[in-house]
Amino acid sequence: MTIHDINDTICAISTPPGIGGIAVIRISGPDAIATADKIWHGRPLAQAPGQTLRYGTVDAPDGTRLDDAVAAIYRAPHSYTGQDTVEISVHGSTYIQHTLLQSLTAAGARLAAPGEYTRRALAAGKLDLPQAEAVADIIAARSRAEHRIAATQMRGGYSARLRTLRDTLIDIASLLELELDFSEEDVQFADRADLLNRATQLRDEITRLEHTFATGNAIRQGIPTAIVGHTNAGKSSLLNALLNDDRAIVSDIHGTTRDIIEDTATIGDYTIRFIDTAGIRDTSDTIEQLGIQRSRRAIGTARILILVLDPTSPTLDTDTIPAGTGATPIDTHLIIAINKTDIAPSSTISDTPHFRHYQRTLQSIYRTVDTIGISAATGQGLDTLREAILRAAGQGLDHSDIIVTNERHRQALADALPPLDAVIAALAPGSPVTGDLIAQDLRTVISTLSTIIGDITTPDLLTTIFSRFCIGK
Repeated sequence: MTIHDINDTICAISTPPGIGGIAVIRISGPDAIATADKIWHGRPLAQAPGQTLRYGTVDAPDGTRLDDAVAAIYRAPHSYTGQDTVEISVHGSTYIQHTLLQSLTAAGARLAAPGEYTRRALAAGKLDLPQAEAVADIIAARSRAEHRIAATQMRGGYSARLRTLRDTLIDIASLLELELDFSEEDVQFADRADLLNRATQLRDEITRLEHTFATGNAIRQGIPTAIVGHTNAGKSSLLNALLNDDRAIVSDIHGTTRDIIEDTATIGDYTIRFIDTAGIRDTSDTIEQLGIQRSRRAIGTARILILVLDPTSPTLDTDTIPAGTGATPIDTHLIIAINKTDIAPSSTISDTPHFRHYQRTLQSIYRTVDTIGISAATGQGLDTLREAILRAAGQGLDHSDIIVTNERHRQALADALPPLDAVIAALAPGSPVTGDLIAQDLRTVISTLSTIIGDITTPDLLTTIFSRFCIGK
């Protein structure tokens, strides 16, 4: 018997750790109902139809009454795991929860391993592997955008897209291998130009999916938003105001922030990962220089930049993000936040010829450029700034399409491209490559996509995937 034996009856707390109004203990396996009946007082659960509730009490291991409870009965195969399942709801005391687990293990159940319920759902055909992975993602979702992507994957849209791609590859491979069977008769079952066109379309679709990972990963981890500017422009004050927390030290002393500070906040549909950077200036301080170097790297990798300008500065600080910092015009959105409008109007900067020229230069570099007057000290303009961040975060996203968020999937898609490129080259007019070699490369692509769907798996792969699940799921 192994820890993942699907014939075991398993139990676990399925609600979050801690104290709450109720807690749910899930029992699943061939003997789930009989095991629950051993510690249950009330109408016998064994006599209950599936998808029904029973009210009763549950016992502590010594046989004394532990708590009032409600049991939900799900009979196989109509349950999450495809097995008989009982979910017992009790009061949310941590003592009651753990004592009830002790009662169930004494009655013959064992504690579930991380993700074991979902692993059983996978084994029962209730979910495929991307859907199973989406279960963990939907539990961890912090924003509407994360939830939307995970829900699409859990409903099977992503798997359906991959299966369509794989089926097309199988169709191409079968035509080529059929030709090999009739090679002596010199029979051609498919037009090479048609196969080349289909393979090229597949390559373009796989490439597009692989490229969506950058967006998907940003949505999952928080869209990187760097707050940049000269020293004392008010970057740390702005971070604290956006987070509604004293996350960064604020001081009139130049160079207070010497390293990047990161924290997240949910704005609208998105989780935003704010990065407060060291003020950029010429300095002989070695530690501050390192912080400035990190600031410039953050400028090059952020999807959103908030350039904080100080209208009271005689130099206007408009040299913070010159051209050539590494920002990508297609992907990076710039918001110029003219701070301290409570003591100086934003027009102090925005109406000058120097700023207007600088603004036009930035508009040729970045995907979008917004200019907003704010006061981090009083909160003036912060709602407008949040709206600009929200627009930038959602710019160019098609929420009806598939977005890849899983590094395992991205790597498999990337691995599928070289053999598919070899297929396309071999199908080109005048190529000397034979059909058997083309078919071999096609089989490699098919196998690689099958690892994403879960048609080809290994125990180590499944263990790695489900180890990041919570115990009760």
